[in-house]
Amino acid sequence: MLISLPSGLRLRPLQDRDLPAVLAIETAAYISPWSLQSFQDCLLVGYRAWVLERKGSLMGYGLMSVGADEAHILNCCIDPQQQRQGYGKRILRHLLNLAKQEGVKTVFLDVRVSNQAAIQLYLREGFWPIGRRKNYYVDGPTQMEDGFELALELFDDSVFSLS
Repeated sequence: MLISLPSGLRLRPLQDRDLPAVLAIETAAYISPWSLQSFQDCLLVGYRAWVLERKGSLMGYGLMSVGADEAHILNCCIDPQQQRQGYGKRILRHLLNLAKQEGVKTVFLDVRVSNQAAIQLYLREGFWPIGRRKNYYVDGPTQMEDGFELALELFDDSVFSLS
């Protein structure tokens, strides 16, 4: 399945061959990046995993688990050189539409308390804070950071535009 968007952007399922580019973005974007094994495990168990690309170059990716009537956005990341251009919103909305199609009622995600850009995106998209996870993120051998847990209720008329 391939979804063409304006400006030559495309959304498509993440494939094994994308993992080197995904890892490069992950490492550039995060203090404590996911491992190759983490991404491989997500693909192996069938999590919803998508990439956003332009002319064959990956701009970002999103991964989501779905079970019963809830979903968890596990990772949504844009190449740091491409951030603040609406790409994260497009991936997020695509994942939300997939969740809606699968009968999900509530979508959850976690975000670092210091990631104000992401927090503002999630709040604009309708998420609300439901908790704080103390020392949830590892920033090195002795440093930790709290995370906010956010949730979004999906309703029968929930549709998220990708443009």
